Amino acid sequence: MKKYIVTLTANEREMLGVLISKGKHRSQKIVNALILLGCDEGKFQKKRSLNKEIAKVLNVSMKKIDRVKKRFVEDGLDITLNGRKGSRIYVKKADGDFEAHLVALSCSDPPDGFARWSLRLKGVSTSLSYPLYVVVDHLSPTDDLSSRNVLNMDSLLD
Repeated sequence: MKKYIVTLTANEREMLGVLISKGKHRSQKIVNALILLGCDEGKFQKKRSLNKEIAKVLNVSMKKIDRVKKRFVEDGLDITLNGRKGSRIYVKKADGDFEAHLVALSCSDPPDGFARWSLRLKGVSTSLSYPLYVVVDHLSPTDDLSSRNVLNMDSLLD
């Protein structure tokens, strides 16, 4: 396995010390900061801890320590503490017309016999107007139409 050597500057050590001692932060951010402080091999470190000792004290795996060290060496301190920004691109399932129709439908009065619009009713009504779109379903809004999701539209609309 490739060895990653963590060397922190005095400024970085001070910033990490403040981070772990004051304020509210995510638990993983604090754990990553503690790992970096423990693994530091720079000239400002008084006593370097072994990875086994750090893993035991922080109750994390050796693999976690290796991942934090690798991320610090390759990506820097900010990404090590805060993580990467998500780069996933989501495909919109509905356009503006469909969303406008759904909002207008939600704001209108529900059909006779119903007190309010349920997801099931909205799904039936929108599937009649927009048959190409996925039906809004109470089980899973992302499911495609399948035999288990098909509703008896006549009984709901009558």
